[in-house]
Amino acid sequence: MTTTAPIVDPRVIGLAHYASRAVLERILAAYGLTFQQQITLRLAAVADGPVERAHLVAGVVAALKADPDDVADTVEELITAGLLAPQAPSGAGITDAGRELYAKVTAETGAVSARIYAGISEQDRAVTGRVLTLITERADAELAALEARPR
Repeated sequence: MTTTAPIVDPRVIGLAHYASRAVLERILAAYGLTFQQQITLRLAAVADGPVERAHLVAGVVAALKADPDDVADTVEELITAGLLAPQAPSGAGITDAGRELYAKVTAETGAVSARIYAGISEQDRAVTGRVLTLITERADAELAALEARPR
């Protein structure tokens, strides 16, 4: 019996995504964070300063294809938890507690990612990155076309 390497297709991509996400969500749960909260917190953490809430929401919606109202609720959850703080007039900025939590989660997920990606050549990762970026662009275009169709 011979085995061949799988060809990249939606199933292979999905399996990799869900396996990786399950690892991440297990780590996040230990810190009391949801996946959507972590993505929102990350956008605030990497910003140069406070972020307009609309921009923060739009960034998470674009990344996760999430409902804008749900993301706005997530911003409020992070504010209530003291991880983000309101900034006048309509912004939000990461707090010291938020930055500390983000650093802890990033360090732990970085260590796990290093183990997952160990032994995969830079060349293979570069090719995979180009292919997945192209697939994402095409899927985003298809989604936009579907959303533009009359219902």
